[in-house]
Amino acid sequence: MIDLSWLYDLVGRAVPLECMQQRFMQQALIALVLLAPMAAALGVQVINFRMAFFSDAISHSAFAGLALGLILSLDVRLAMVGFAVLIGLGIIAVGRRTSLSMDAVIGVFFSAAIAFGLAIVKREPSLSRDIQKYLFGDILTISDVEIVSLAGLFLVLMVFQAVGYNRMLYVGLNAALAAAHRIRTRIYQYIFAALLSVVAIFSVWTVGVFLVTAMLVVPAAAGRNFARSAGGMFWWALLIAVSSAVAGLLISAQPWARTATGATVVLCATAWFVISLLPRLWRRS
Repeated sequence: MIDLSWLYDLVGRAVPLECMQQRFMQQALIALVLLAPMAAALGVQVINFRMAFFSDAISHSAFAGLALGLILSLDVRLAMVGFAVLIGLGIIAVGRRTSLSMDAVIGVFFSAAIAFGLAIVKREPSLSRDIQKYLFGDILTISDVEIVSLAGLFLVLMVFQAVGYNRMLYVGLNAALAAAHRIRTRIYQYIFAALLSVVAIFSVWTVGVFLVTAMLVVPAAAGRNFARSAGGMFWWALLIAVSSAVAGLLISAQPWARTATGATVVLCATAWFVISLLPRLWRRS
């Protein structure tokens, strides 16, 4: 396993606050700085594709993945990621092969994943305690292995964005026209769904099932209000996501706050969204 102690020491010196001298806080900060821009980058495309419901379906599939992992004696977190990717790819596959709207397809998968998870939980009451942990998430318990995994995922996702951002934008505007211009829409959609599924599950571990969509959508929505171009929306979303993640972590650790870290991060992003609305409201008044 890669030794990350040098990185934690660097974070401790770079942020000389008392709360940041704890190892779990240094791990949480690194994890959030990796995860937040990934969620924001994918959130831009989630908004362009009008697929906010997709992240809900993936995050709720975590219950079924968790239950399967425990019942089959598999690594729980790998089972959650694997099941989420299957759900994400399944949604795209069915959506492409039927005349149903994407919302309808996502709704079917969402309902099936929830029903499957609840059925197993009812059968195995001992699972309730483990599931509650993922309802609310806990970034403060993230491990070195997960941080290294996040770093690898970050590299893969940023390469995908660098290569395919404009093409994904084109597909989001008009998939048929994009295909006519020889853009491989099917490949881009499947890769996007797989990456979004993995990031959504990491977000479940961080902020809990209830706030995954907020991690994806709120920074991107605020970025859209600030930006004057598609590229500007991307960079604004990343700035808002990272600043909200850092501010949320530091605020939640203060004695006067003592709030849930994931929820505080989302509240900071929401504050950005409110600020982004002010110029528009001012002009209209």
